[in-house]
Amino acid sequence: MIAAEQPASAGPARKRIKKLEVMVADVVHETPDTATLLLFTGNDKLEYDAGHFLTIDPHQFPALERFTAYFEDRKGRREPQRAYSLSSAPHEDYLAITVKEEAYTSGVTEYPPLLSPLLVFRTPRGTRMTVTGFSGPYVLPPDVEHRTDHVVHVCAGSGGVPNFSILKHALHRHPKLRHTFIYGNKTRDDIIFRRQLDALAAAHPEKLRLVHALSRDPEARRHGPAYRQGRVTEDLLREWIPEPEAVEVFACGPGISKWDRRRARDEGTEPGPRFLETALDALACVGVPAARTHQESYG
Repeated sequence: MIAAEQPASAGPARKRIKKLEVMVADVVHETPDTATLLLFTGNDKLEYDAGHFLTIDPHQFPALERFTAYFEDRKGRREPQRAYSLSSAPHEDYLAITVKEEAYTSGVTEYPPLLSPLLVFRTPRGTRMTVTGFSGPYVLPPDVEHRTDHVVHVCAGSGGVPNFSILKHALHRHPKLRHTFIYGNKTRDDIIFRRQLDALAAAHPEKLRLVHALSRDPEARRHGPAYRQGRVTEDLLREWIPEPEAVEVFACGPGISKWDRRRARDEGTEPGPRFLETALDALACVGVPAARTHQESYG
């Protein structure tokens, strides 16, 4: 299963695809199960948009050779490349991806994760690999400053990765925009980029508001005014989106996967909504027009 590793979104991909030979310059562990890989690209000119992703082929890693062959025997098809959102922004002088290890739940998850555990826990500095980039429609519209002055980010878990890139670049390139970053996680320790987000909020107090919704912390408010107990709900969105027809929303997080649909079909049921479906329904109820809602799912 490649659930949290492969973002999918409607719309055409940007055509800036090329293979890059990179070296892992550093590994930063953001949370217990998430790491950022800083990639040294030599003299290659990097042209990408905030929100883009790159792909990595698992066949290039000798440590995965047996597992890759086994999965291909079981599935009857070649293992695909995995896609990872860039956590760096185009104005920064480094390239970075942030990877969250996939979970395996017996009886629920169809296959154990293949590539994400290697990238998160067993990729030391100096590791060389080939990546393919860059692509994805989950980017700011070129005319964003004419469309709105308020961008709302609605994320959960690793869905915060492309939004973090978009946020950083927008603060740098689009000073007219203000941002509300609504981020759902289980606990405070699960918040990817927590310190970086706090630093951005401190540096841009008039431009950035943080709202952390913690589903498994009944005392979330003890962490400060930015924290709320519970999930990202319609009431929470209504509180922080006072002018729903005037905002531009970027929603990213776990969505219904093809495995969920297949399992539901086999059971004769409908797949239950995950974060993204619930968030999109809530945004529609709040009054955000579909044309102003951009989405990317991890599922």
